[in-house]
Amino acid sequence: MGLLDDLENEAQRRKAEEDSAIALKAARETAYRTTLEPAMADLLAYLNELVAKLKVLQPKIQVRHTLPGYGDVIGYVEHEYEIHENRHPSSKEITLSYFCGVSTSECPTAQIEGANRVRAVSALFQRHRLGAPLAPAKDASGEVVAATFKAKGRIALTAVFSADTATGQLRMSFTNFDDLATASKSVPPEQVGVALYDEIGRYLMRDPNQQLMRETLSEDYRSQLRARVQQQEIKRRWESRITARQQEEIAMLKREYGIGARFNRIGDAMGKLRGLVARKP
Repeated sequence: MGLLDDLENEAQRRKAEEDSAIALKAARETAYRTTLEPAMADLLAYLNELVAKLKVLQPKIQVRHTLPGYGDVIGYVEHEYEIHENRHPSSKEITLSYFCGVSTSECPTAQIEGANRVRAVSALFQRHRLGAPLAPAKDASGEVVAATFKAKGRIALTAVFSADTATGQLRMSFTNFDDLATASKSVPPEQVGVALYDEIGRYLMRDPNQQLMRETLSEDYRSQLRARVQQQEIKRRWESRITARQQEEIAMLKREYGIGARFNRIGDAMGKLRGLVARKP
């Protein structure tokens, strides 16, 4: 095969790629015009009817999120909804937003000790606007080494539905529904219809039987997740034991040596204590 043959083959390959890209673009534009554009109008009508009924019925919809280092943040949906639609010649977007009021009385009161842990939990509270640490305790250098946390405030829930000619799919994103983050999913046009709208409604109402955002996981992956959760639980248990033992040892030192004890003896005892904490049981 000579040079001219190589060039001809390359030209044919590029032509095939261009033809394929053109066909794909045309298919996506057709899917949007014939299926997704009218489906977005139907979805908007469904959401308007849904929130109208929710405003009247005022069902008690609980939202629960686990905050690392703190515990479960529990709240209830406030039935004040806003729906906005953005239209463009080749795209549509629907945004549904509302709030969940944190039920402070149902949230734990967590006493966090250790400068690093206090900073970590405080950063999460600040990021999600859940209030400031209470009764902070500082060391000699002024660093906060212990504080009490109690969640309060409101959590914004946002659902965004979009479709355009570029992708030819319905894209959905949900912020602060299953956890304090954003989850996304794309749906092909042939799956957009009344059944999907119903699943969206059940998801928004936190129906435990809804399947909208559930993914099929392999049993091996499920086993890995369970093992990881168990490891984290064991780690937290040992950390609690070490902290409790440390407090017991400090109390013992205070009783044994008192305020006027000699510093060298206290130093020896604290050295032993650090060695005890450093060793993992």
